[in-house]
Amino acid sequence: MSVRSARALLGLYRYCGAAAYPLMGPYVAWRVSKGKEDKARIRERYGFASQQRPDGPLIWVHAASVGEAIAVIPMVQLILAYGVSIVLTTGTVTSARLVEERLGDSVIHQYVPLDLKPAISRFLEYWKPDLAIIAESEIWPMTILELGSRNVPQVLVNGRMSDRSFASWKKRPNLAEALFENMAHVVAQSETDGERFRALGARPVTVSGNLKVDTLPPPVDEAALSALKRQIGQRPTWAAISTHEGEEKMAAEIHAALRKRHPGLLTLVVPRHPARADELAAQMTSMGLGLVRRSSGEPVRADTDILLGDTIGEMGLYLRLTEIAFVGRSLSATGGQNPLEPAMLDTAVLAGQNVQNFRDAYQSLLKRGGAKLVQDRNMLAGAVNYLLLNENVRRNMMAAASATVQDMRGALSATMKALEPFIQPLVVQAGLRRAGKN
Repeated sequence: MSVRSARALLGLYRYCGAAAYPLMGPYVAWRVSKGKEDKARIRERYGFASQQRPDGPLIWVHAASVGEAIAVIPMVQLILAYGVSIVLTTGTVTSARLVEERLGDSVIHQYVPLDLKPAISRFLEYWKPDLAIIAESEIWPMTILELGSRNVPQVLVNGRMSDRSFASWKKRPNLAEALFENMAHVVAQSETDGERFRALGARPVTVSGNLKVDTLPPPVDEAALSALKRQIGQRPTWAAISTHEGEEKMAAEIHAALRKRHPGLLTLVVPRHPARADELAAQMTSMGLGLVRRSSGEPVRADTDILLGDTIGEMGLYLRLTEIAFVGRSLSATGGQNPLEPAMLDTAVLAGQNVQNFRDAYQSLLKRGGAKLVQDRNMLAGAVNYLLLNENVRRNMMAAASATVQDMRGALSATMKALEPFIQPLVVQAGLRRAGKN
């Protein structure tokens, strides 16, 4: 297929999206029933605005979910300091809450419209962004095409191309080139990601590092932290965080195996999706373990085996209660979750070997000795046991993890440098508009 034919095919795809639009109702309703959508704001997913567009230049920033939102918040704050308005979209209920907590009304938050022509067109026609900055690991063709048809510069920041996505796009190189030619700039996380975007036709591509490294450590409610520390006292602890199905049960089994060797052991289990908490609580109590759900407000007692972290936005709390953290989606699932938050908080990092989505972060941590990969449940149990027994080894891992994060910083300044040619004209425009009103 030639690039010309690929462009024609993408044009047809835009109108197929319009045909599919009426069929999305049942799907969105299902997501609402599962708590994955905000029922009160569901019209935003169809591109209907729920707030007034401000006068003057406007930048659309999109961050897919919690991780991306955390990563772009420092960037958003720097742009806001220039006096340019931002409409910030996210795709999940939890990320919307995070934006409200950390940015308040300094930005306009909307849920991202569905990647279908009617929804995207309605969104763009209302907000009329002068620039789109996208932090998203998925590629949404309709959004890219609709922005391109309106000549809105679009910049992908913190860009990552997974092994699976790259293999898929490589089978359709002309289609990829016809899509990525709409990008004004790609700011990739790593040299590997950068090379992959270049191979698919993106130009220009620069490498910044991972924006998540330049964020502040996850915040904490100091009063809640002090209360839990008093309840836990000197008990040994370890955590299994960002876990996926199968990994919570594994953590509970490891706890049951280790508590005889480590009297008073407390295991923190923080699932990636807190909506699974009812199921997990039932599963662990059926194993004869004493469990306290963080959401219940009940204190951690001397006979509590598991503290189930079923709340949103409290990762900073959980990580400050331990010095050892297994990072999930790496044993029973694939791809891994972000190890940088525990590393920022001086935590020894353990993970399975399926960490492709955060390969560069793990390579840096492994090189410095801040992380260790395990093959299975038994090897994880052995690693937790070893770190609990050997304080010097544990402290060295903790220090190495923290030092690794410090060495990786700099992505924010590199990203802002790449964005400067796009933002500065809007800063001038906003300044002239304010001067004209005075």
